[in-house]
Amino acid sequence: MARDYDSQLLESVSVRRRRLRDALLFGAQRARRSADERLGKVFAGIAIAAVLCAGCVGWSFVQNMLEKQKDEQREQRQKQEKLVGHDALRHPWDSAVYIGHSGINSPPSASTSR
Repeated sequence: MARDYDSQLLESVSVRRRRLRDALLFGAQRARRSADERLGKVFAGIAIAAVLCAGCVGWSFVQNMLEKQKDEQREQRQKQEKLVGHDALRHPWDSAVYIGHSGINSPPSASTSR
């Protein structure tokens, strides 16, 4: 019997607190303001979705720009290599004159290097 009284008392206190909180937050027009609150939540959700979409678009733009810069640098490097020619990229023995077992102007082979 005492448990029923305690549970009723706790329930009535929670109902009273909820009603006081609703009265403080929403005023006398609780029913009408709850619809406004739902609309506010809908608009807030739309705004958050728009911000997330804008963030994704911005991230994609930044990645695209970085990729273009890398491609441009790669193209410039290739153009410089073509302008300089392959002389700078050759090994030293490619342009030197060697006189060895296999003849003049031939690079050292693996068997004659040691």
